[in-house]
Amino acid sequence: MTLGTRVRVEFHGRRVGGWVTAVGTSAPDGVTVRDIAKVSGLGPPPAVLELAEWAAWRFAMPLATVLRAASPERNVWSLPPAGPAREGRGDRPGISLRRIAPAHDLLPLVLEVIEHASQGSVVVLAPETGWAERLTGRLRRRGIDVASSWAEAAAGWPVVVGSRTAAWAPVAKLAAAVVLDAHDYHDRYDASIVLAERAGRENVACVLASPCPTAVQVVAYGPPSVPERSLERSGWAATSIADRRGADPRTGLFSEELVQLAHRVERLVCVLNRTGRARLLACAACGSLARCEVCGRPVELVGESLRCRGCGSERPAVCGDCGASRLKILRQGVSRARDELAALLGTSVGEVSASTDHLPTTRVLVGTEAVLHRVRHADAVCFLDFDQHLLAPRFSASEEALALIARASRMVGGRRGTVLVQTRLADHDVLRAAVAGDPGLLTELDVRKDLRLPPFSALATVRAEMVPGLNGVEVSPLADGRWLVRAPDHRVLCDAVAVLRGGVRVDPDDV
Repeated sequence: MTLGTRVRVEFHGRRVGGWVTAVGTSAPDGVTVRDIAKVSGLGPPPAVLELAEWAAWRFAMPLATVLRAASPERNVWSLPPAGPAREGRGDRPGISLRRIAPAHDLLPLVLEVIEHASQGSVVVLAPETGWAERLTGRLRRRGIDVASSWAEAAAGWPVVVGSRTAAWAPVAKLAAAVVLDAHDYHDRYDASIVLAERAGRENVACVLASPCPTAVQVVAYGPPSVPERSLERSGWAATSIADRRGADPRTGLFSEELVQLAHRVERLVCVLNRTGRARLLACAACGSLARCEVCGRPVELVGESLRCRGCGSERPAVCGDCGASRLKILRQGVSRARDELAALLGTSVGEVSASTDHLPTTRVLVGTEAVLHRVRHADAVCFLDFDQHLLAPRFSASEEALALIARASRMVGGRRGTVLVQTRLADHDVLRAAVAGDPGLLTELDVRKDLRLPPFSALATVRAEMVPGLNGVEVSPLADGRWLVRAPDHRVLCDAVAVLRGGVRVDPDDV
Protein backbone atom coordinates (compact mmCIF):
# COMPACT_ATOMS: atom_id res chain seq x y z
CA MET A 1 0.00 0.00 0.00
CA THR A 2 1.41 3.36 -1.03
CA LEU A 3 1.67 6.60 0.90
CA GLY A 4 -1.40 8.80 0.63
CA THR A 5 -3.84 5.96 -0.05
CA ARG A 6 -7.28 6.66 1.40
CA VAL A 7 -8.59 3.97 3.74
CA ARG A 8 -11.33 3.28 6.26
CA VAL A 9 -10.83 1.62 9.66
CA GLU A 10 -13.12 0.43 12.44
CA PHE A 11 -13.12 2.88 15.33
CA HIS A 12 -15.54 2.65 18.26
CA GLY A 13 -18.02 0.60 16.28
CA ARG A 14 -18.01 2.70 13.11
CA ARG A 15 -15.83 3.12 10.08
CA VAL A 16 -13.87 6.33 9.79
CA GLY A 17 -11.77 7.61 6.91
CA GLY A 18 -8.05 8.14 7.00
CA TRP A 19 -4.85 8.24 4.97
CA VAL A 20 -1.72 6.12 4.89
CA THR A 21 0.98 8.52 6.09
CA ALA A 22 3.76 6.03 6.83
CA VAL A 23 4.68 2.49 5.72
CA GLY A 24 6.83 -0.07 7.53
CA THR A 25 6.67 1.54 10.96
CA SER A 26 5.91 -0.08 14.31
CA ALA A 27 3.06 0.93 16.58
CA PRO A 28 4.00 2.85 19.74
CA ASP A 29 3.77 1.02 23.06
CA GLY A 30 0.21 0.74 24.35
CA VAL A 31 -1.40 1.29 20.93
CA THR A 32 -3.64 -1.46 19.53
CA VAL A 33 -3.24 -2.09 15.81
CA ARG A 34 -6.36 -2.75 13.72
CA ASP A 35 -6.63 -4.07 10.20
CA ILE A 36 -7.71 -1.70 7.45
CA ALA A 37 -11.40 -2.33 6.78
CA LYS A 38 -11.51 -0.84 3.30
CA VAL A 39 -9.33 0.91 0.75
CA SER A 40 -11.06 4.00 -0.66
CA GLY A 41 -8.72 4.82 -3.52
CA LEU A 42 -5.83 7.12 -4.32
CA GLY A 43 -4.92 10.10 -2.20
CA PRO A 44 -2.25 12.82 -2.01
CA PRO A 45 1.23 11.90 -3.28
CA PRO A 46 4.17 11.81 -0.82
CA ALA A 47 5.31 15.37 -1.60
CA VAL A 48 1.83 16.73 -0.83
CA LEU A 49 1.71 14.64 2.37
CA GLU A 50 4.88 16.35 3.60
CA LEU A 51 3.49 19.74 2.58
CA ALA A 52 0.24 19.00 4.43
CA GLU A 53 2.12 18.16 7.63
CA TRP A 54 3.96 21.48 7.37
CA ALA A 55 0.71 23.40 6.70
CA ALA A 56 -1.01 21.78 9.68
CA TRP A 57 1.83 23.08 11.85
CA ARG A 58 2.07 26.49 10.13
CA PHE A 59 -1.66 27.30 10.31
CA ALA A 60 -2.46 25.40 13.53
CA MET A 61 -4.95 23.11 11.78
CA PRO A 62 -5.78 19.43 12.19
CA LEU A 63 -3.81 17.38 9.67
CA ALA A 64 -7.02 15.62 8.60
CA THR A 65 -8.52 18.98 7.53
CA VAL A 66 -5.55 19.63 5.26
CA LEU A 67 -5.49 16.09 3.81
CA ARG A 68 -9.21 16.33 3.09
CA ALA A 69 -8.59 19.43 0.99
CA ALA A 70 -5.78 17.61 -0.83
CA SER A 71 -7.91 14.54 -1.66
CA PRO A 72 -10.38 13.97 -4.52
CA GLU A 73 -14.06 14.58 -3.77
CA ARG A 74 -14.92 11.13 -5.14
CA ASN A 75 -12.92 7.91 -4.93
CA VAL A 76 -10.25 7.60 -7.63
CA TRP A 77 -8.83 4.15 -8.34
CA SER A 78 -6.72 4.74 -11.45
CA LEU A 79 -5.30 7.65 -13.43
CA PRO A 80 -6.03 8.58 -17.05
CA PRO A 81 -3.22 8.85 -19.62
CA ALA A 82 -0.91 11.78 -19.05
CA GLY A 83 -1.46 14.87 -21.16
CA PRO A 84 0.99 15.68 -23.96
CA ALA A 85 4.46 16.59 -22.79
CA ARG A 86 5.34 20.27 -22.90
CA GLU A 87 8.79 21.63 -23.70
CA GLY A 88 9.93 24.61 -21.67
CA ARG A 89 13.09 26.61 -21.16
CA GLY A 90 13.06 26.33 -17.38
CA ASP A 91 12.63 29.61 -15.53
CA ARG A 92 15.07 30.53 -12.77
CA PRO A 93 13.74 29.11 -9.49
CA GLY A 94 12.60 31.41 -6.71
CA ILE A 95 9.59 33.34 -5.48
CA SER A 96 8.90 36.72 -7.05
CA LEU A 97 6.25 39.42 -6.54
CA ARG A 98 4.71 41.32 -9.44
CA ARG A 99 2.50 44.36 -8.98
CA ILE A 100 -0.10 44.40 -11.76
CA ALA A 101 -2.92 46.97 -11.85
CA PRO A 102 -6.37 45.49 -11.10
CA ALA A 103 -7.95 46.09 -14.52
CA HIS A 104 -5.04 44.66 -16.52
CA ASP A 105 -5.40 41.19 -18.00
CA LEU A 106 -3.40 38.53 -16.14
CA LEU A 107 -3.54 35.98 -18.97
CA PRO A 108 -0.23 37.18 -20.54
CA LEU A 109 1.52 36.54 -17.21
CA VAL A 110 0.09 33.00 -17.01
CA LEU A 111 1.13 32.29 -20.62
CA GLU A 112 4.62 33.62 -19.90
CA VAL A 113 5.10 31.30 -16.91
CA ILE A 114 3.75 28.31 -18.85
CA GLU A 115 6.10 29.03 -21.76
CA HIS A 116 9.18 29.34 -19.54
CA ALA A 117 8.44 26.44 -17.17
CA SER A 118 10.46 23.24 -17.36
CA GLN A 119 8.89 19.83 -17.82
CA GLY A 120 6.15 18.98 -15.35
CA SER A 121 2.88 20.66 -14.38
CA VAL A 122 2.29 24.38 -13.92
CA VAL A 123 -0.16 25.13 -11.08
CA VAL A 124 -2.17 28.36 -11.30
CA LEU A 125 -4.22 29.65 -8.35
CA ALA A 126 -7.16 32.04 -8.65
CA PRO A 127 -8.98 33.32 -5.55
CA GLU A 128 -12.44 32.34 -6.86
CA THR A 129 -13.86 29.28 -8.62
CA GLY A 130 -15.54 31.37 -11.33
CA TRP A 131 -12.26 33.10 -12.15
CA ALA A 132 -10.48 29.73 -12.36
CA GLU A 133 -13.14 28.37 -14.72
CA ARG A 134 -12.93 31.39 -17.02
CA LEU A 135 -9.12 31.20 -17.11
CA THR A 136 -9.30 27.48 -17.90
CA GLY A 137 -11.55 28.19 -20.87
CA ARG A 138 -9.25 30.92 -22.20
CA LEU A 139 -6.20 28.64 -21.98
CA ARG A 140 -7.96 25.78 -23.73
CA ARG A 141 -9.03 28.07 -26.57
CA ARG A 142 -5.32 28.71 -27.09
CA GLY A 143 -4.62 24.99 -27.41
CA ILE A 144 -3.19 24.49 -23.90
CA ASP A 145 -4.12 21.23 -22.14
CA VAL A 146 -5.56 22.01 -18.71
CA ALA A 147 -6.50 19.29 -16.22
CA SER A 148 -10.24 19.10 -15.54
CA SER A 149 -10.13 16.72 -12.55
CA TRP A 150 -8.01 15.59 -9.63
CA ALA A 151 -7.13 12.41 -11.55
CA GLU A 152 -5.87 14.33 -14.61
CA ALA A 153 -3.75 16.53 -12.36
CA ALA A 154 -2.29 13.42 -10.72
CA ALA A 155 -1.62 11.96 -14.19
CA GLY A 156 0.67 14.88 -14.97
CA TRP A 157 -1.33 17.13 -17.26
CA PRO A 158 0.70 20.22 -18.27
CA VAL A 159 -1.43 22.86 -16.51
CA VAL A 160 -3.63 22.77 -13.42
CA VAL A 161 -5.89 25.76 -12.72
CA GLY A 162 -8.07 26.05 -9.64
CA SER A 163 -9.07 28.03 -6.58
CA ARG A 164 -7.46 27.66 -3.15
CA THR A 165 -7.44 23.85 -3.04
CA ALA A 166 -5.33 23.72 -6.23
CA ALA A 167 -2.36 24.50 -3.97
CA TRP A 168 -2.63 20.80 -3.03
CA ALA A 169 -2.86 19.61 -6.67
CA PRO A 170 -1.51 16.01 -6.81
CA VAL A 171 0.97 16.70 -9.63
CA ALA A 172 3.91 14.33 -9.73
CA LYS A 173 6.37 17.07 -10.69
CA LEU A 174 5.76 20.76 -10.18
CA ALA A 175 7.24 22.82 -13.03
CA ALA A 176 6.20 26.32 -11.89
CA ALA A 177 3.48 28.10 -9.94
CA VAL A 178 1.42 31.26 -10.37
CA VAL A 179 -0.80 32.92 -7.75
CA LEU A 180 -3.26 35.51 -9.08
CA ASP A 181 -4.40 38.23 -6.68
CA ALA A 182 -1.94 36.92 -4.12
CA HIS A 183 -3.24 39.33 -1.48
CA ASP A 184 -6.71 37.73 -1.51
CA TYR A 185 -6.27 34.33 0.18
CA HIS A 186 -7.20 35.12 3.79
CA ASP A 187 -8.97 32.05 5.14
CA ARG A 188 -8.34 29.22 7.56
CA TYR A 189 -5.06 28.86 5.69
CA ASP A 190 -3.38 31.04 3.07
CA ALA A 191 -3.13 29.05 -0.17
CA SER A 192 -0.59 31.51 -1.62
CA ILE A 193 1.82 30.75 1.24
CA VAL A 194 1.23 27.02 0.77
CA LEU A 195 1.99 27.12 -2.96
CA ALA A 196 5.05 29.34 -2.45
CA GLU A 197 6.36 26.88 0.16
CA ARG A 198 5.72 24.00 -2.24
CA ALA A 199 7.58 25.75 -5.07
CA GLY A 200 10.50 26.42 -2.75
CA ARG A 201 10.66 22.78 -1.70
CA GLU A 202 10.69 21.64 -5.34
CA ASN A 203 13.09 24.41 -6.41
CA VAL A 204 10.90 25.89 -9.15
CA ALA A 205 9.73 29.40 -10.01
CA CYS A 206 6.68 30.85 -8.27
CA VAL A 207 5.15 34.19 -9.32
CA LEU A 208 2.76 35.99 -6.98
CA ALA A 209 0.80 38.67 -8.83
CA SER A 210 -1.25 41.33 -7.05
CA PRO A 211 -2.39 44.92 -7.57
CA CYS A 212 -1.54 45.60 -3.92
CA PRO A 213 0.95 43.15 -2.35
CA THR A 214 0.80 42.98 1.43
CA ALA A 215 3.56 44.14 3.75
CA VAL A 216 4.09 40.54 4.87
CA GLN A 217 4.63 39.45 1.26
CA VAL A 218 7.02 42.32 0.50
CA VAL A 219 9.22 41.49 3.49
CA ALA A 220 9.04 37.72 2.88
CA TYR A 221 9.64 37.67 -0.87
CA GLY A 222 11.29 41.00 -1.63
CA PRO A 223 10.04 44.20 -3.28
CA PRO A 224 7.67 43.60 -6.22
CA SER A 225 8.48 44.38 -9.82
CA VAL A 226 6.46 47.50 -10.68
CA PRO A 227 5.12 48.49 -14.12
CA GLU A 228 5.72 51.87 -15.73
CA ARG A 229 3.81 54.56 -13.81
CA SER A 230 1.31 55.62 -16.48
CA LEU A 231 0.61 52.00 -17.40
CA GLU A 232 -0.18 51.07 -13.80
CA ARG A 233 -2.28 54.20 -13.33
CA SER A 234 -4.46 53.25 -16.31
CA GLY A 235 -5.46 50.00 -14.57
CA TRP A 236 -6.92 51.78 -11.52
CA ALA A 237 -10.35 53.43 -11.63
CA ALA A 238 -10.80 57.17 -11.52
CA THR A 239 -11.32 57.38 -7.75
CA SER A 240 -13.09 60.39 -6.24
CA ILE A 241 -13.68 61.18 -2.58
CA ALA A 242 -16.96 62.42 -1.10
CA ASP A 243 -15.77 64.01 2.15
CA ARG A 244 -18.66 63.62 4.62
CA ARG A 245 -17.16 65.59 7.51
CA GLY A 246 -19.24 68.67 6.79
CA ALA A 247 -22.27 66.91 5.34
CA ASP A 248 -25.82 67.68 6.46
CA PRO A 249 -26.82 64.80 8.79
CA ARG A 250 -30.26 64.77 7.15
CA THR A 251 -28.75 63.45 3.93
CA GLY A 252 -28.00 60.14 5.67
CA LEU A 253 -25.76 57.78 3.71
CA PHE A 254 -26.22 59.39 0.34
CA SER A 255 -24.07 62.31 -0.78
CA GLU A 256 -24.87 64.71 -3.57
CA GLU A 257 -21.93 63.24 -5.49
CA LEU A 258 -23.58 59.81 -5.34
CA VAL A 259 -26.91 61.13 -6.64
CA GLN A 260 -25.20 62.86 -9.55
CA LEU A 261 -23.20 59.71 -10.33
CA ALA A 262 -26.31 57.53 -10.24
CA HIS A 263 -28.02 59.74 -12.86
CA ARG A 264 -24.91 59.78 -15.05
CA VAL A 265 -24.03 56.08 -15.38
CA GLU A 266 -25.88 53.06 -16.72
CA ARG A 267 -24.87 50.50 -14.07
CA LEU A 268 -24.11 51.49 -10.47
CA VAL A 269 -23.04 49.23 -7.61
CA CYS A 270 -23.17 50.53 -4.02
CA VAL A 271 -21.33 48.73 -1.22
CA LEU A 272 -22.41 48.74 2.43
CA ASN A 273 -20.98 45.84 4.37
CA ARG A 274 -23.84 45.54 6.86
CA THR A 275 -26.77 43.18 6.32
CA GLY A 276 -30.34 43.76 7.53
CA ARG A 277 -32.27 47.00 7.99
CA ALA A 278 -30.74 48.49 11.14
CA ARG A 279 -27.55 47.24 12.80
CA LEU A 280 -27.22 49.81 15.59
CA LEU A 281 -30.17 51.57 17.23
CA ALA A 282 -30.73 53.99 20.10
CA CYS A 283 -33.82 55.11 22.00
CA ALA A 284 -35.18 58.38 20.61
CA ALA A 285 -36.33 59.38 24.12
CA CYS A 286 -33.43 58.59 26.44
CA GLY A 287 -30.60 57.91 23.96
CA SER A 288 -29.70 54.47 25.35
CA LEU A 289 -28.24 51.97 22.88
CA ALA A 290 -30.52 49.03 22.08
CA ARG A 291 -28.70 46.03 23.50
CA CYS A 292 -29.48 42.39 24.18
CA GLU A 293 -30.85 41.71 27.67
CA VAL A 294 -29.13 38.31 27.70
CA CYS A 295 -25.57 38.96 26.50
CA GLY A 296 -25.37 42.76 26.20
CA ARG A 297 -24.46 42.88 22.49
CA PRO A 298 -26.12 45.35 20.08
CA VAL A 299 -29.43 44.18 18.60
CA GLU A 300 -30.75 44.71 15.07
CA LEU A 301 -34.24 45.41 13.81
CA VAL A 302 -35.80 42.36 12.12
CA GLY A 303 -39.40 42.93 11.12
CA GLU A 304 -41.11 44.35 14.20
CA SER A 305 -38.69 42.78 16.70
CA LEU A 306 -35.18 43.29 17.98
CA ARG A 307 -32.82 40.34 17.48
CA CYS A 308 -29.37 39.76 18.94
CA ARG A 309 -26.73 38.76 16.40
CA GLY A 310 -24.73 37.06 19.14
CA CYS A 311 -27.09 34.76 21.03
CA GLY A 312 -30.16 34.96 18.77
CA SER A 313 -32.62 36.09 21.44
CA GLU A 314 -35.54 38.33 20.40
CA ARG A 315 -37.69 40.91 22.15
CA PRO A 316 -40.21 43.62 21.21
CA ALA A 317 -38.86 46.82 19.63
CA VAL A 318 -38.94 48.92 22.80
CA CYS A 319 -36.24 50.57 24.87
CA GLY A 320 -34.98 48.34 27.68
CA ASP A 321 -34.26 51.37 29.92
CA CYS A 322 -37.30 53.66 29.61
CA GLY A 323 -39.80 51.54 27.67
CA ALA A 324 -40.21 54.01 24.79
CA SER A 325 -41.21 52.45 21.48
CA ARG A 326 -39.50 54.88 19.06
CA LEU A 327 -35.96 53.91 18.13
CA LYS A 328 -33.62 55.86 15.87
CA ILE A 329 -31.17 54.20 13.50
CA LEU A 330 -27.52 55.00 14.15
CA ARG A 331 -26.12 52.47 11.69
CA GLN A 332 -28.41 51.19 8.98
CA GLY A 333 -28.05 47.93 7.09
CA VAL A 334 -28.09 47.23 3.38
CA SER A 335 -31.84 46.49 3.23
CA ARG A 336 -32.73 49.88 4.66
CA ALA A 337 -30.18 51.54 2.36
CA ARG A 338 -31.81 49.85 -0.64
CA ASP A 339 -35.25 51.22 0.27
CA GLU A 340 -33.97 54.75 0.89
CA LEU A 341 -31.86 54.85 -2.27
CA ALA A 342 -34.78 53.59 -4.38
CA ALA A 343 -36.96 56.40 -3.02
CA LEU A 344 -34.22 58.98 -3.57
CA LEU A 345 -33.47 57.98 -7.18
CA GLY A 346 -37.02 57.06 -8.14
CA THR A 347 -35.93 53.74 -9.59
CA SER A 348 -35.79 50.08 -8.58
CA VAL A 349 -32.73 49.08 -6.59
CA GLY A 350 -31.61 45.48 -6.18
CA GLU A 351 -30.07 44.01 -3.03
CA VAL A 352 -27.12 41.60 -3.04
CA SER A 353 -25.58 39.69 -0.13
CA ALA A 354 -23.84 36.37 0.36
CA SER A 355 -27.24 34.66 0.67
CA THR A 356 -28.68 36.14 -2.56
CA ASP A 357 -29.57 33.31 -4.96
CA HIS A 358 -30.10 35.27 -8.16
CA LEU A 359 -28.43 38.53 -9.13
CA PRO A 360 -31.04 41.29 -9.61
CA THR A 361 -31.20 42.85 -13.08
CA THR A 362 -31.86 46.38 -11.83
CA ARG A 363 -29.67 49.27 -13.01
CA VAL A 364 -28.64 50.08 -9.43
CA LEU A 365 -27.49 47.48 -6.91
CA VAL A 366 -26.80 47.83 -3.19
CA GLY A 367 -25.01 45.03 -1.42
CA THR A 368 -22.54 43.85 1.15
CA GLU A 369 -18.95 43.13 0.16
CA ALA A 370 -20.35 40.06 -1.62
CA VAL A 371 -21.61 42.31 -4.44
CA LEU A 372 -17.98 42.92 -5.45
CA HIS A 373 -17.62 39.17 -5.99
CA ARG A 374 -20.99 38.56 -7.65
CA VAL A 375 -21.05 41.38 -10.23
CA ARG A 376 -18.44 41.26 -13.01
CA HIS A 377 -19.01 44.59 -14.78
CA ALA A 378 -20.35 48.02 -13.76
CA ASP A 379 -19.84 51.61 -14.82
CA ALA A 380 -19.32 52.90 -11.28
CA VAL A 381 -18.94 51.63 -7.71
CA CYS A 382 -19.72 53.66 -4.59
CA PHE A 383 -18.60 52.70 -1.08
CA LEU A 384 -21.34 54.17 1.10
CA ASP A 385 -19.43 53.94 4.39
CA PHE A 386 -15.77 53.29 3.69
CA ASP A 387 -14.75 54.22 7.22
CA GLN A 388 -16.01 50.89 8.50
CA HIS A 389 -13.23 49.28 6.45
CA LEU A 390 -10.54 51.84 7.29
CA LEU A 391 -11.33 51.60 11.02
CA ALA A 392 -11.89 47.84 11.22
CA PRO A 393 -10.27 46.32 14.35
CA ARG A 394 -7.61 44.41 12.39
CA PHE A 395 -3.99 45.38 11.89
CA SER A 396 -4.40 44.60 8.16
CA ALA A 397 -7.46 46.88 7.80
CA SER A 398 -5.69 49.39 5.53
CA GLU A 399 -4.42 46.71 3.15
CA GLU A 400 -7.83 45.07 2.99
CA ALA A 401 -9.50 48.44 2.34
CA LEU A 402 -7.17 49.15 -0.59
CA ALA A 403 -7.87 45.64 -1.91
CA LEU A 404 -11.60 46.48 -2.00
CA ILE A 405 -10.92 49.53 -4.15
CA ALA A 406 -8.71 47.36 -6.37
CA ARG A 407 -11.57 44.91 -6.85
CA ALA A 408 -13.94 47.77 -7.64
CA SER A 409 -11.40 49.13 -10.14
CA ARG A 410 -11.35 45.78 -11.91
CA MET A 411 -15.15 45.74 -12.03
CA VAL A 412 -15.38 49.15 -13.71
CA GLY A 413 -12.49 48.50 -16.14
CA GLY A 414 -9.82 50.78 -14.75
CA ARG A 415 -9.79 54.39 -15.95
CA ARG A 416 -12.94 53.81 -18.01
CA GLY A 417 -15.02 53.68 -14.84
CA THR A 418 -15.49 55.54 -11.57
CA VAL A 419 -15.10 54.59 -7.91
CA LEU A 420 -16.70 56.97 -5.41
CA VAL A 421 -15.65 56.70 -1.77
CA GLN A 422 -17.78 58.31 0.96
CA THR A 423 -15.67 58.90 4.04
CA ARG A 424 -14.82 61.15 6.95
CA LEU A 425 -11.15 60.20 6.64
CA ALA A 426 -10.41 61.86 3.31
CA ASP A 427 -6.70 62.23 4.10
CA HIS A 428 -6.11 58.54 4.80
CA ASP A 429 -3.10 56.92 3.08
CA VAL A 430 -5.35 54.26 1.54
CA LEU A 431 -7.35 56.92 -0.28
CA ARG A 432 -4.24 58.79 -1.39
CA ALA A 433 -2.93 55.55 -2.90
CA ALA A 434 -6.26 54.81 -4.60
CA VAL A 435 -6.64 58.29 -6.10
CA ALA A 436 -3.07 58.20 -7.43
CA GLY A 437 -3.37 54.59 -8.60
CA ASP A 438 -0.12 53.90 -6.73
CA PRO A 439 -0.28 51.19 -4.01
CA GLY A 440 3.28 52.06 -3.06
CA LEU A 441 1.96 55.16 -1.28
CA LEU A 442 0.47 52.91 1.41
CA THR A 443 3.55 52.33 3.52
CA GLU A 444 3.08 50.87 6.99
CA LEU A 445 6.34 49.06 7.63
CA ASP A 446 7.75 51.64 10.05
CA VAL A 447 4.53 51.72 12.08
CA ARG A 448 4.28 47.96 12.15
CA LYS A 449 7.87 47.66 13.27
CA ASP A 450 7.28 50.10 16.13
CA LEU A 451 4.11 48.26 17.20
CA ARG A 452 5.64 44.79 16.74
CA LEU A 453 3.04 43.75 14.19
CA PRO A 454 3.58 41.29 11.33
CA PRO A 455 5.85 40.93 9.45
CA PHE A 456 8.00 41.94 12.44
CA SER A 457 6.27 39.42 14.70
CA ALA A 458 3.82 36.54 14.43
CA LEU A 459 0.31 36.72 15.93
CA ALA A 460 -2.44 34.24 16.59
CA THR A 461 -5.84 34.40 18.24
CA VAL A 462 -6.71 31.50 20.53
CA ARG A 463 -10.33 30.79 21.41
CA ALA A 464 -10.37 28.99 24.74
CA GLU A 465 -11.47 29.51 28.34
CA MET A 466 -7.88 29.49 29.56
CA VAL A 467 -4.49 29.43 27.88
CA PRO A 468 -1.61 27.86 29.81
CA GLY A 469 1.85 29.37 29.88
CA LEU A 470 3.52 28.95 26.50
CA ASN A 471 7.22 28.97 25.81
CA GLY A 472 8.70 32.03 24.14
CA VAL A 473 5.44 33.91 23.51
CA GLU A 474 3.34 36.65 25.09
CA VAL A 475 -0.33 35.92 25.88
CA SER A 476 -2.86 38.74 26.36
CA PRO A 477 -6.61 38.41 27.05
CA LEU A 478 -9.14 39.69 24.50
CA ALA A 479 -12.93 39.86 24.62
CA ASP A 480 -15.32 36.91 24.15
CA GLY A 481 -13.01 34.21 25.47
CA ARG A 482 -10.18 34.97 23.04
CA TRP A 483 -6.47 35.38 23.69
CA LEU A 484 -3.80 37.13 21.63
CA VAL A 485 -0.55 35.20 21.30
CA ARG A 486 2.50 37.12 20.06
CA ALA A 487 5.85 35.60 19.13
CA PRO A 488 9.01 36.92 17.44
CA ASP A 489 8.46 34.67 14.39
CA HIS A 490 6.31 31.84 13.09
CA ARG A 491 8.60 29.06 14.15
CA VAL A 492 8.33 30.09 17.80
CA LEU A 493 4.59 30.79 17.50
CA CYS A 494 3.63 27.54 15.76
CA ASP A 495 5.75 25.39 18.07
CA ALA A 496 4.16 27.10 21.09
CA VAL A 497 0.49 26.80 20.02
CA ALA A 498 0.94 23.19 18.85
CA VAL A 499 0.21 22.10 22.43
CA LEU A 500 -3.23 23.77 22.29
CA ARG A 501 -4.81 21.59 19.60
CA GLY A 502 -7.28 19.78 21.86
CA GLY A 503 -10.63 21.57 22.09
CA VAL A 504 -9.43 25.04 21.09
CA ARG A 505 -9.22 26.98 17.83
CA VAL A 506 -6.09 28.84 16.83
CA ASP A 507 -6.35 31.51 14.12
CA PRO A 508 -3.06 32.92 12.78
CA ASP A 509 -3.76 36.66 12.44
CA ASP A 510 -1.11 37.61 9.94
CA VAL A 511 -2.14 35.50 6.92
